[in-house]
Amino acid sequence: MSFNITLWKVDGNKLGEIQKSKLDSENRLEDWIYQDSSILGMDVLIIGRQVPTDYGGRIDLLGIDSQGDLVIIELKRDKAPREAVAQILDYASWVKNLAYEEIDNITAKRFGKSLSEGFSEFFGIALPEKVNTNHKMVIVASELDDSSERIVQYLAEKININAVFFTFFKTETEELIGRAWLRDPEEPPTDSEWSGFWFFNIGEEGGYRNWDDCWTYGYIGAGQGKRYRNTMQNLEIGDKIFAYLGGKGYVGYGEVVKEAQMIKDFVVESKQKRLLELELNAPNAGTNIDDPDMSEWVAGVKWMEKFDRDHAKTFKGIFVFPAVRCKLKNKATVDFLKREFNVRD
Repeated sequence: MSFNITLWKVDGNKLGEIQKSKLDSENRLEDWIYQDSSILGMDVLIIGRQVPTDYGGRIDLLGIDSQGDLVIIELKRDKAPREAVAQILDYASWVKNLAYEEIDNITAKRFGKSLSEGFSEFFGIALPEKVNTNHKMVIVASELDDSSERIVQYLAEKININAVFFTFFKTETEELIGRAWLRDPEEPPTDSEWSGFWFFNIGEEGGYRNWDDCWTYGYIGAGQGKRYRNTMQNLEIGDKIFAYLGGKGYVGYGEVVKEAQMIKDFVVESKQKRLLELELNAPNAGTNIDDPDMSEWVAGVKWMEKFDRDHAKTFKGIFVFPAVRCKLKNKATVDFLKREFNVRD
């Protein structure tokens, strides 16, 4: 399946197709990602550019996500598509063995500060104790041939590899660029069927939200960045979610009953008050409340079953994922949660 992004300009009742154009320099795309990684649609801090490996190659861009996992970003440029896939796998074989000191040195070359400092400033949380326990691979291209796409799709069922496509458009007065992912970047690699339930990560880091507030007032939340805002806005009424609390386990099962909105506008119906007017355990819930990109966003949830943090449900090997939300596909986890939370088909 070849991706084909098309744009139209709306002119009254007419649509005028905007013609695709060739990006005059792929270095421009690398520059854009280097300066603002949000255009990827990933929450990743770029710590290095043209990073030399011990095998003679150079990684176009090296990043780290909020879980402390490294992200290898390779632009296809003029390489044959299969070469790009082989290249990024070769880089991954080097990255997986990087020690903390080496990652710290790479970061210092860009920011003039330690990995811990750069990480905390970007994500607003402390650097995890363990870094580089896993890694991701992202191929950036305008397109892939069918064979290479099949290879990436096959590998993505087993390892964390993906491709993102950027299409360039140009009018007489504007330059535009469109983006499409081969696979949803928030979905874990798996070939299992979707259970119909969503995994939702409560994420108490930074004091922006607290599980006790969530179940007391009937909501879930995420924010402090465009990606998290978009994740919340993608929630739909009727979505069934299992709430996970980091370091504890699963603590709630519920159904979305109110679409996401900025926290300053969210009204708790049972109290007939805005959420921020109530006593909250999250000290920073009201941070950036007038900024749509950085505000906390919340959606109403009817909790059918919930547990306090000290009675969270878990077992060795239970499914967890660093994203705010993803589809639950792990059968052992789904069967366990259905039993523990009394969920009937």
